[in-house]
Amino acid sequence: MSGRIVLMGSGELTATMVEVHKAMLAALGPSPSAVFLDTPAGFQLNADQISQRAVAYFDAHVRHPLHIVSFKSASTISAHEAEQAFSELRRARYVLIGPGSPTYAVRQWRQTPIPDIMARIIATGGCLVAASAAALTVGTYTLPVYEIYKVGEDLHWVEGIDILGQFGIRCAVIPHWNNAEGGTHDTRFCFMGEPRLRVLESLLPEQTPIIGIDEHTACIIDLSSRTVQIQGIGSVTMRHHGSERVFGHGTCVTLDQFCHTPAAAAITAAPPDQYDHIFQTTNEPGFWELVHRCEQRFTESLEAHQTADAVSALLELDRIIWQAYEQREDPERIAQAREIFREMIMVTGSRMESLPRSREACLAPLVEALLALRNRYREAHQWAVADALRACLEQAGITVDDIPQGWQWRLVK
Repeated sequence: MSGRIVLMGSGELTATMVEVHKAMLAALGPSPSAVFLDTPAGFQLNADQISQRAVAYFDAHVRHPLHIVSFKSASTISAHEAEQAFSELRRARYVLIGPGSPTYAVRQWRQTPIPDIMARIIATGGCLVAASAAALTVGTYTLPVYEIYKVGEDLHWVEGIDILGQFGIRCAVIPHWNNAEGGTHDTRFCFMGEPRLRVLESLLPEQTPIIGIDEHTACIIDLSSRTVQIQGIGSVTMRHHGSERVFGHGTCVTLDQFCHTPAAAAITAAPPDQYDHIFQTTNEPGFWELVHRCEQRFTESLEAHQTADAVSALLELDRIIWQAYEQREDPERIAQAREIFREMIMVTGSRMESLPRSREACLAPLVEALLALRNRYREAHQWAVADALRACLEQAGITVDDIPQGWQWRLVK
């Protein structure tokens, strides 16, 4: 199974993209987990405000909960916070990434599991929505917009996280393709303008085209049906060394038709099984059977509140992974097993965090409700009922003292 990659030229949090978000979420089945990854704007002082705006937009217009996965900086985030972000991202079926700096985002994501997690979400039927600055990151090469347009650096490209390349579409993506903010000067092509775009094209490898996406426009790449659909108010352009093919609003073509232009004939869509090697388990089925058996046992034990069995499942998986190292199991499979192991640890931590801090904290809602009821009987002079409630609490090991302010209670040690 493979899912969808949605590239938006801009307007990811405007009225023009509401129906796109709704349609992509609906295709994922009932109540898919949707998250907003805040990395591209992580260096900005208003990063949290951008995230909250995305949450509010989904709540008000898309009518679907959106949770924030925070990974603002690889250098400042703690190990625990990073693992929590990876864990939350792995559980997501719908991932939205948006405004900020593409080169900053790429720098933060390098040497982390985030690009692989995104690719696996897509490969297993989920949806990645990369909009505005984030759209620049998912190609083989990323355009350093701020560095060129604001700082004046020489024209150049940097390596992208190449999500599209993992599915056979090796290209550079440029949003804001039809930008007109310059007024008296050319700011098309994400503020580059025509002269600079031509130079940038010449710097790309021969067989690397550019996918240009107009503002308030979505390019929906459906890897399962192998189709590309254009929604919004603009067009999408496939450009290769000056040769262009434009796909207007409402267009729906096959992935092969979209990728194939006279000047970019070598660009072809990946066969359906190109990404399957990440999930194949044919070499050592015994290893994966044991890993998933531990995972299942862990989940079932937690649900049944059988703590000892859950811990045993963790220890058993740790033993299996170390044994796999000694037996020289495929490092990729070991890495995936460790991801499962770390996920189980994060689930354990989350479960412990949600537990009451003490026996008193656990009992407090019930005891306070009973004492409030007892007080009502006392005020009504129904002493027998009030005394019966107090006696029940004392039988359960809870001592009640009446004080001028009301009451206080404690557990008998």
